[in-house]
Amino acid sequence: MHNPTRQMEKQPNQLLWHGIFLLIVLAAIFGIYKAVQSVDYTWRWERIPQYIAYQAEQKNYAEFDGTVVAGTTETDKGKLFLQNDLDPNQRQAIATSGGQVAEGDTVFRGDTLDTQLSWTAGPIAWGVWVTVKLSLVAGIFAILLGTLAGLARLSPNPALRNLAVTYVELIRGTPLLVQIFIVYFFIGTVLNLDRFTAGVAALAVFTGAYVAEIVRAGISSIHKGQMEAGRSLGMTSAQTMRYVILPQAFKRVLPPLAGQFINLIKDSSLVSVISITDLTKAGREVVSSTFSPFEVWFTVALLYLVLTGTLSFLVRRLEVKYARSN
Repeated sequence: MHNPTRQMEKQPNQLLWHGIFLLIVLAAIFGIYKAVQSVDYTWRWERIPQYIAYQAEQKNYAEFDGTVVAGTTETDKGKLFLQNDLDPNQRQAIATSGGQVAEGDTVFRGDTLDTQLSWTAGPIAWGVWVTVKLSLVAGIFAILLGTLAGLARLSPNPALRNLAVTYVELIRGTPLLVQIFIVYFFIGTVLNLDRFTAGVAALAVFTGAYVAEIVRAGISSIHKGQMEAGRSLGMTSAQTMRYVILPQAFKRVLPPLAGQFINLIKDSSLVSVISITDLTKAGREVVSSTFSPFEVWFTVALLYLVLTGTLSFLVRRLEVKYARSN
């Protein structure tokens, strides 16, 4: 039965611990602030936004020799066009804003007619996109490879089981950086793989080994009676595994899988060693341009935190959805 008195007793304790947490956070912020003040460094945060997004000039060049004329129809009133001197029916539109010519001007091919400003992604934004794409593609292949390897770990066939064990132990026992070098410089040379494909392959194989162990543990946690019940209903072993065991197993292993894919996003920073311009490599390039290492790396760290935090939030929502469905 619900006890209001006990809840009132708990409430002050909760507030106390929240207050302690707040004090710890404030102390950490104060410590960071004092550390920053003690460093002889000039902060230039104003340099960073242009490397995330900036307004680029887009020039409209004349495609032929001609004369600038005004529009004559009702829809073209107030607009300017470049009319071809040799073919009056051929016209090129000129933007009303940013125009660098006036009515009656003679223009030669290649001259600038108008200049427009448009928002363009900077190197850091492109680095975020490459990191997301790399992690997403590698994650999909890692799930497929890890699921197959996890099933093979539980297979009664000794050949499949031993192959899966060898794969998992070999991959988990060697550094990812070494694997990236092997895939790109050796396997990539033999198979003529480009940098992105080699990076995806290395990340997928590495993450797949950990996914295999997670899947194996999830399947092993399902009671054996589930398989027997499926077989008693006339299902084959493969059908029972697909429709009965795996759906339950994936619900149970969702948190460790999410943790592994968060690690995948962070591990993707290592592909910068093979000249893939991900977020980390973009950060290094911006540092060399701005000579502002602290600002750039704090920005890069924040963007990685946004990516991993978004994934964690989505997984928590998925867990809540599964919990309600159960």
